[in-house]
Amino acid sequence: MKKGMKTLIWFGKIMAGCALFSLGFALFLEPNDLNAGGISGLAMMAVHLLNFGSVGTITMLMNLPLFVIGGIKVGKKFFVGSFVGLVVSSVLLDVFALLPNPGTEPLLAALYGGLLCGLGLGIVFSAGASTGGSDIVVRLLKLKYENVPIGTISIVFDAVVAILTGLVFWDVAKALYSGVAIFITGQVIDAVVYRFDYSKVALIISREHERIAREIDTRLGRGATYLRGEGSYSHKDVKIILSVVKKQQVAELKRLIMEIDADAFVVVQEAHQVLGEGFSRYSRDLL
Repeated sequence: MKKGMKTLIWFGKIMAGCALFSLGFALFLEPNDLNAGGISGLAMMAVHLLNFGSVGTITMLMNLPLFVIGGIKVGKKFFVGSFVGLVVSSVLLDVFALLPNPGTEPLLAALYGGLLCGLGLGIVFSAGASTGGSDIVVRLLKLKYENVPIGTISIVFDAVVAILTGLVFWDVAKALYSGVAIFITGQVIDAVVYRFDYSKVALIISREHERIAREIDTRLGRGATYLRGEGSYSHKDVKIILSVVKKQQVAELKRLIMEIDADAFVVVQEAHQVLGEGFSRYSRDLL
């Protein structure tokens, strides 16, 4: 794929994610004085306290100092992508605010708002960018705590915003509903960033290991590795096949194994973000 097309797709993902986030916030969360955390949530509270400005405008102003830090710490691509994300999401927050209020009750608003916001942010994060604000802080924390899912970091960070929501609007229910939206947002972010890119790891024990390994290569186009084991009862040496395949290849994998050896012992389990030939390549932008 040409570089220009890759860049176009990259920008398209950022804009689509920003549109989903802004739509969820403007249609479901803001009309019910709820938020999914972050700078947009703080901006909503600032507008309420100051009785001045709009969420999109205040969000953009609050983001400026964070962008300086993010550009230095994370890199040019993240900075450019996040700047696009900030501008697009800030504008769309105000544009979508003009749409008719669907009049959704708070719990449904928290659920659907959290779903759309999480889906949007997940798409933006998977493109190696952000919508600015707390997303930059979360991304910086992710660089330090690499083993913690980014959605979990986002939930912890945004929990503070939920508490502030209750204090500003002097309504515990709003804080609790915002907590629901924040939790849903974090879970959906993790689902988009991690679980849409997963494969399956198969461990196969069979007397016909050579034939099975050969068929995996021929029919599935996947490699296989022999692990050496020992039977606990017989104490005989055993060759265990380890192979990683795409989710859609699992049925074919099991079929070919059973065709060769119906008595084979097979264990299949999840594998996220597989790196290597035929799968993903390492990138600093990977979360």
